[in-house]
Amino acid sequence: MKIIADPNIPFVREAFAPLGDVQFIPGRQITAAAVRDAELLLIRSITPVNAALLDGSRVKFVATATIGTDHVAMADLAKHGIGFASAAGSNANSVAEYIVAAMLELAHRRGFRLHGRTLGVIGIGNVGSRVVRYAEALGMRVLQNDPPRERAENLSYLVPLNRVLAESDIVTIHVPLTKSGLDTTFHMFDANRLAGLEKRRPILINSARGAVVDNKALLETIAAKKLGGVVLDVWEGEPNINTDLLAAVSPDTDVGSRDCGIGTPHIAGYSFDGKLNGTRMIYKAVCGFFGVKPTWQPVLPPPPVPQLEVTVGAGEDAEDVLRRVIGQIYDITADDAALRKIISAPDGVGASPDMIGVNFDKLRNEYGIRREFFNTKLTLRGANESLRRKFAALGFRL
Repeated sequence: MKIIADPNIPFVREAFAPLGDVQFIPGRQITAAAVRDAELLLIRSITPVNAALLDGSRVKFVATATIGTDHVAMADLAKHGIGFASAAGSNANSVAEYIVAAMLELAHRRGFRLHGRTLGVIGIGNVGSRVVRYAEALGMRVLQNDPPRERAENLSYLVPLNRVLAESDIVTIHVPLTKSGLDTTFHMFDANRLAGLEKRRPILINSARGAVVDNKALLETIAAKKLGGVVLDVWEGEPNINTDLLAAVSPDTDVGSRDCGIGTPHIAGYSFDGKLNGTRMIYKAVCGFFGVKPTWQPVLPPPPVPQLEVTVGAGEDAEDVLRRVIGQIYDITADDAALRKIISAPDGVGASPDMIGVNFDKLRNEYGIRREFFNTKLTLRGANESLRRKFAALGFRL
């Protein structure tokens, strides 16, 4: 069996080589000619899969090692009788940990505590539900919005979007990108909705899909100082992102600043554990489809920080301790700095648009090993029971 695979799927060679002849092609370079003789196609979110790619091919099964499927035309797969699998939920914990790191960082810069603040979570799926759990463990009041689930499950704790936006200090988005239907999310946050945030001025976080937020309107909203901060991990037009928007998402780190933000290169879900989960899920799906007994078991490298000894200072605030420890496991400010670096050429002149796109992809493709909190065992000295419970709820081993 001929297999075309994106080489940025971790362990893809080890997992799939026993199943056939694996040919590696970078995701943005996978073409109709490349897949014509392939029976299995393994991709990530940067490869559009549609009739233009598949017509005349021998492809029998497509698997994406991602939770999102907006890059796959499901109707075209059905038309060709092609099987499909995604990795729904594989990196949900990775994204939720990213949100925790981002909130702690911006709360520190703004000079407030998350405890007692209101978080609005839009989309209560695999990611959103974890974000809710972690936020509640931090002592936040959480408002949850998910119209499809509300209709299907009649969940009493879900609230309307207008209430979320009216009452939240931080709003985080965890919806799929859809362009039609009752719950269209394309430009869900358009100019009108963004303008409606002016009174509350919440921090807005988008780690879902770039086009859920109208990036042009967002740039204008930031310029008008209608938000209290912005965290963007996803961008319209990736990899050729709007560098004016990145510049506007201010990296101001002064405590008390109300114009602060974080920009990262679509890596919220890029923990090593999350990516490995994606490979595991599509491997099992492929084996099931082709009637092959699964035999692959990955050998994992040790985590960069397997243990930490933490001494809590007298009177040190719990959230300061959390931010300090989490920063040693995952430094979100380093990802922010790396993205900002690509918009400037070595001579200090702005980089060309083509190079920005190339370097954006390079940051993702060469992303370092980031392990999730559960890989680190903490020894806490001087911590009270409340702080211990917070660390445990976030997944740390004590």
